[in-house]
Amino acid sequence: MGMKRPICGACRHNLCAINYKRNGKTHYRSRCMACANSRRKIRQPDPRWRSKGYVKKKTCDLCGFRAKHGSQIMVYHMDGNLNNADLLNLRSICLNCSALVQRQSAWKVGDLIPD
Repeated sequence: MGMKRPICGACRHNLCAINYKRNGKTHYRSRCMACANSRRKIRQPDPRWRSKGYVKKKTCDLCGFRAKHGSQIMVYHMDGNLNNADLLNLRSICLNCSALVQRQSAWKVGDLIPD
């Protein structure tokens, strides 16, 4: 029994096209034929916070800045752990406040042992 046929990385809907078969093993492409023919780019995976249901706000939670474009606001993880996508851990802050928060936060203590 061989590998299952993967899903297209561009449309995430169709099955990937077969590239070639060698020694009884099938090798697949990263895209389906429709996406390969249309030269559609492979989509980046959604961030964890979006898949957990967090919606980025248009106003900064710290200073109240109202953004005209979504790129002026970023999602900030309060505990610094990017894998923690708990809704209570996420805040929408502007890029200016992001720089201030990073400057004010203390260095995290590493696991280094002095010589």
